[in-house]
Amino acid sequence: MTARRRDDIATARRVVVKVGSSSISGENSAKIDSIVQALAAAHARGTEIVLVSSGAIATAIPFLNLEGRPNDLATQQAAAAVGQNVLMWRYQTSLDRFAILAGQVLLTAGDLDNATPRSNARRAMERLLGLRILPIVNENDTVATHEIRFGDNDRLAALVAQLIGADALILLSDIECLYTRPPGEPGARPIRRVEYGDDLGGYEFGSVVVNSVGTGGAATKVSAARVATASGVGVLVTSADLVDGALRGEAIGTWFDPNPEPISVPVTGPIRRPAFTPSADTLGG
Repeated sequence: MTARRRDDIATARRVVVKVGSSSISGENSAKIDSIVQALAAAHARGTEIVLVSSGAIATAIPFLNLEGRPNDLATQQAAAAVGQNVLMWRYQTSLDRFAILAGQVLLTAGDLDNATPRSNARRAMERLLGLRILPIVNENDTVATHEIRFGDNDRLAALVAQLIGADALILLSDIECLYTRPPGEPGARPIRRVEYGDDLGGYEFGSVVVNSVGTGGAATKVSAARVATASGVGVLVTSADLVDGALRGEAIGTWFDPNPEPISVPVTGPIRRPAFTPSADTLGG
């Protein structure tokens, strides 16, 4: 059933979970096991889980002896090719503990903009879920360019949630919830719930952040939540450390109410998307 409230996630039929590069790469690479454990627990309860995972480029950095995230497109694409392979191996190795098989799904913005590849992507993921395989989705950074990108994987996760008719979307972050202004600044207050259509113009979410391993930030999560909730998908933003509690419907994070009159996503023809202009010009990986 569609998750109308945070606690509905515990009984949702289908949930998309997105994790960012900073949560699973470098010194945090060991967190993959705890994230997978939470996903496996939900999988065992009967929930259909789709994981949208960044981290390909960040994972490749030490293997390519790079000092940091590459700036040129060709090296980013090469790093994505190497890192995606390692990242999938790490996920599958962790999933083996629970006898769960992963399936890799790499998408470009064009795949979801055009009717035929969008239909093919939906059909493939439906079949994977029907076989009780856990799809792991990432942008196909090896072929993507700056002009044909989703912008960031928060947005990709929202579009995947739309595509497969998910009941809820969980966007994992580095902090427990969103704040009215950057955490640590005077006057910053936690935001626990955002009703559909709420005007958030008075809050300071900042611009897209480009760090040493990925792109993202509070602004991209708010923008992605707008996309998903418009289609009737409830969205929870919380810390990657709290993913188990999030999947159990605990009172954590920032909850975005879904549209009570959802906008349908067409099977054919273009998808009408809310406007989004990322300020980062690097691949998300």
